[in-house]
Amino acid sequence: MKALVLENARTPVIKDVPVPEIGTDDLLIRVKAAGICGTDVHIYEGEYFSEFPLIPGHEFSGVVEQVGKNVRAFMPGDRVTADPNIGCGKCYFCQINQQNQCEQLEAVGVTRNGAFAEYIAVPEHKAFHIGDLSFQDAALIEPLACVVYGLQQTPIPIGADVLIFGAGPIGLMLMQMLKHAGAARVVIVEGRENRRALANTLGAHHVVAVDGTERDMLKSLSQTGFDVVVDATGIPKVVEQMTIYARNRGILLYYGVCPKNDTIRISPYEIFRRDLKIYGAFALCNTFAPAIRFLQNQVVNVTSLLSHTFALEEFEEALATMRSGNSMKVQLQPD
Repeated sequence: MKALVLENARTPVIKDVPVPEIGTDDLLIRVKAAGICGTDVHIYEGEYFSEFPLIPGHEFSGVVEQVGKNVRAFMPGDRVTADPNIGCGKCYFCQINQQNQCEQLEAVGVTRNGAFAEYIAVPEHKAFHIGDLSFQDAALIEPLACVVYGLQQTPIPIGADVLIFGAGPIGLMLMQMLKHAGAARVVIVEGRENRRALANTLGAHHVVAVDGTERDMLKSLSQTGFDVVVDATGIPKVVEQMTIYARNRGILLYYGVCPKNDTIRISPYEIFRRDLKIYGAFALCNTFAPAIRFLQNQVVNVTSLLSHTFALEEFEEALATMRSGNSMKVQLQPD
């Protein structure tokens, strides 16, 4: 089969590799759509915990091609996606249903071969039916499931005044979900004009440009600070300034993926004195089912987030497009 293989950091090669062999409890899926996300960029740059060679890609959808002899819930021809995170099922964290912190966590496209290929193998218990969702929308279930998990982790007060830094695909999913979760107002800060326009279209209450006046603008919008401040940029300098905009007893959600070895400076005394609460949210944990329901019931618009589609052979062009700032979600179509 055709696959995009990272031979090493920054070394992508399109090559023929064997079709994955499946076990008795596995599915073989023909990939129809696979998204490129910020984690894939970190993997590409060698900034994540992946090892090479690796076929990346963890946001995907497709059609079941073959099933193992013990598989009961799926058959060839079914339209599916899959949760890429595979816990060992034996460690303490798996036993208490916190599989995303598994001590031997495997992840499709991160620690084992992923979806930037014509076929992918996944365990049956990680697969989900997608019904009549488009393959493009279904490939966005994984990032939406991450958003759902982030909001499960973070107690959002009903009627909250929320500030989000970043209006990329994740930031705009967060914005839509926060409104649905009971936020009274969601304000977004974004540097790129095309993303600000989409944020307005999708229902942000205020969209603030990064033009040197944003601090004064945010202070005028909420003089005592915001109840919840969320980073969806993964830029350490942005994360470092989040406390400025939080009200006393406010909530900070560190959501964007910052480079692994970067650090920020915050004042422990400020956290103590102002009763600030800091939350993190790594990946997802048993949140695929609600994410699918949100899409099937049109609670979240992900269709508008897809801006570019490329063939597998165009991976480097797709990556450059994603990094240009002139795109939203970029997907590959291996089939």
